[in-house]
Amino acid sequence: MNKIDRTKPIVKGDPKVIKAWVMYDWANSVYQLTIASTIFPIYYNTVTRRGDDFLVSFFGWEIVNTVLYSWAIAAAYLVVALGSPLFSSIADYTGRRKGFMRAFTWIGAVSCGALYFFDPQHIEFGVIAFVLGTVGYGGSIVFYNSFLPVIAEPKDQDAISARGYSMGYLGGVILLLFNLLMIMKPGWFGFNPDSSMPARISFVTVCIWWIGFSTLTFKRLPKYTFGKRLNRENVFTNGYKELRMVYGQVRSSYRLTVYLLGFFFIMMGILTTMFMAATFGEKELGLKEGVLIPTILLIQLVAMFGAWFFARLSGRYGNLKALIVSVVVWIIVCMYAFTIQQATGFIVAAFVIGIVMGGSQSLARSTYSKMLPETTDHTSFFSFYDVTEKLATVAGTFSFGIIEAITGSMRYSVLAITVFFGIGLVFLVMLLGHQRIKDKG
Repeated sequence: MNKIDRTKPIVKGDPKVIKAWVMYDWANSVYQLTIASTIFPIYYNTVTRRGDDFLVSFFGWEIVNTVLYSWAIAAAYLVVALGSPLFSSIADYTGRRKGFMRAFTWIGAVSCGALYFFDPQHIEFGVIAFVLGTVGYGGSIVFYNSFLPVIAEPKDQDAISARGYSMGYLGGVILLLFNLLMIMKPGWFGFNPDSSMPARISFVTVCIWWIGFSTLTFKRLPKYTFGKRLNRENVFTNGYKELRMVYGQVRSSYRLTVYLLGFFFIMMGILTTMFMAATFGEKELGLKEGVLIPTILLIQLVAMFGAWFFARLSGRYGNLKALIVSVVVWIIVCMYAFTIQQATGFIVAAFVIGIVMGGSQSLARSTYSKMLPETTDHTSFFSFYDVTEKLATVAGTFSFGIIEAITGSMRYSVLAITVFFGIGLVFLVMLLGHQRIKDKG
């Protein structure tokens, strides 16, 4: 059995270590597709409704099922957003990245597996398990990302990161296809057509897949990374100090300030759509798993083309213009979604969403990257970017739930998403105008 010698420096560029790091994306992306986007939201709606009655009791509090769902997402991402600076600081200053990453992995995976026991008699248990699964996923990603500069040279980090995303997408789709087959053809697996067992087993497959493949990652990643093991008193405060420092620099830059304001509202729209699309289709349109799950899968497949298309568009017309085009399309498709009444309309909207989702997310990150000062600490700036993105998820999903609770319809929440994109568009147009004035001057 090989043991890592803590006295020896970590060699960057080790192919086995890099392969192990990439494998974690393959391992954990099944959460995003099976739990966050497709099977669980549909199963949740089925479990928490009785005919036309959408009210559920959560610790004695009567609440609309989809409102509870959106607030559960908001709560989970709030925990991750507030905790990620602390997690990053611990990773940097104690060197125990792998131990914390493994802990969050087990929290997330076991919580996903526990959803097997989620039924109408255990609403509170199911919601808490979902929240913990989301926290585990988000927390593990913080440590996972922090390993990249430790194991790879700067010149290789973009390519290795891209390999991770590709592997994650592939792994997530493979398991989703298996679970989709089990749900659509339950008889092939010995289940009754009306049984909830295929969906419940899919949650267990996420647990097994996530833990099983992550063992390959933990076998190779270094146990101790040393990092910046300096003063112990900085462990719990350094991450927040860095965010405050970056915030000060952002405020002094007009471009970064305006861009991040626009980015916040755009991410409110995009990420809320990602989380709530399946519940909207099931509740408002009455669509079943056989339509919803393939449609969400379609979004993932089309998103690859969208990322490529908008990369070409940005290469020809510039990042800001391409991003503005994507946001305009988002506004149009959200307005269209408000009027949808049938499955065909939902599929058409999903196809367009897939194109702009892949393009706008990739453009948002690359546009931000190009705006950063050359002499600054990019890691801290991207930590600020990640926290902003998570807070946008919190604000978006919480607002979605509030509006549905007030109006009694998810369609008005969809209109709110349109407003989010509209506000984001205003900031982008302001930034484009500022850039043109600067170029002329």
